[in-house]
Amino acid sequence: MRPFIACLTATTLAASALTAAAGAASADIAMPSVVSANPVNNTPHVLDGTVRAIAVVGNLVVVGGNFEEVREAGTSKKLKRHNLFAYDMKTGKISTVFTPKVDGTVHALQAGTGGWVYMAGTFKNVNGRATGTVASVKTTTNQVHTGFKPNVNYRVTTMVRRGLRLYIGGSFTKAGGKSRTALARLDALTGAADGTFNFSITHPRSGTLKVYKLAVDPSDTRMVINGTFTRVNGQSRPQIAMITLGSGTAKLSTWATNEYADACNLNAFDTYTRGMDFSPDGKYFVVVTTGGPYGRTTLCDSAARWESSRTGSGQKPTWVNYTGGDTLLSTSVTGSAVYVGGHQRWLDNPYGHDSAGPGAVSRPGIGALDPATGKALPWNPTRTLGHGVEALVAHPSGLLVGSDTEELGHEYHGRLGMFPAK
Repeated sequence: MRPFIACLTATTLAASALTAAAGAASADIAMPSVVSANPVNNTPHVLDGTVRAIAVVGNLVVVGGNFEEVREAGTSKKLKRHNLFAYDMKTGKISTVFTPKVDGTVHALQAGTGGWVYMAGTFKNVNGRATGTVASVKTTTNQVHTGFKPNVNYRVTTMVRRGLRLYIGGSFTKAGGKSRTALARLDALTGAADGTFNFSITHPRSGTLKVYKLAVDPSDTRMVINGTFTRVNGQSRPQIAMITLGSGTAKLSTWATNEYADACNLNAFDTYTRGMDFSPDGKYFVVVTTGGPYGRTTLCDSAARWESSRTGSGQKPTWVNYTGGDTLLSTSVTGSAVYVGGHQRWLDNPYGHDSAGPGAVSRPGIGALDPATGKALPWNPTRTLGHGVEALVAHPSGLLVGSDTEELGHEYHGRLGMFPAK
């Protein structure tokens, strides 16, 4: 009976903690100034694969993706870690307690409370337990939360927690015991699907129907989703839609735009929308894209700001920053800056076509934009390009960066680094 009692106690404590506090995400973090361009020296190195997700749980930074080996900074000893590990943010020491074995890629992480972390991806088992593609593990014990049973049947690419609500998006068809296609809201304690949140996501522009990314404002009143879909609840929503949340039944907002209806290399990308994030005050959100060098007539290879409170069709972005033909994958909005990461060579490049056009500025792999104007800020740490930055997570201590390459801020940082707050 002792293991069962221990599990029950842990679950009860987690429930109490979750009830008392809402979940923090990068959108909640306001920073008074742009972070330093000199990364901290103590972040561990991921020695293979790609870092795709980062979450901060207490003093621990939890890192997920597809990899098998990690190493602490300043040491030569390699440690086996299967797609997930954690380290102390202050010391850089890799946790020897949190050592989960995850049999697939971790695409998304969200902090719980009481030491729990939510994970989502393509895996089916964690520590030998059948979990499906969403699970919760306690960082201080390596224990899988057996009371949390979302039973998601296929790939999850994006996830946000707000209090007792856990939002997930991907290419699944079942979640939390109900039919849910590509989008669901789960009870963060039990994993059960929320009956007041159910949307018809249909008509992929290409490939598999999926929600690629979702963002939820800090007050849990608005959500934005992007992906391959072109219709939501029977209404035209090409690749992006806004959902009104709040305390009652969630509803599709009248907010709509055709700005992402362009082809943007349809044969190469089933969706060219990529990362999204709300501002800390929830007043606006930013969307970044891939797609090809199609110039200023589309939103391919760009970052765009959108105002949250607007309603109705025909919405236009407040500003757009073009890379001139290079992919942006991720963004983090902190109030003082809009950070963007990918494998871009330039920003401020609307006239470029895989080249530096008039006014372009060099920002290899990572950059920061002025939230008001969209113009590139002077911050320019640089990084080796590779595929690009999959994870940008703001924290009061700095900006965490996860990617597939080994140079950040002109220093060796294997696939993981942090720019400290000033």
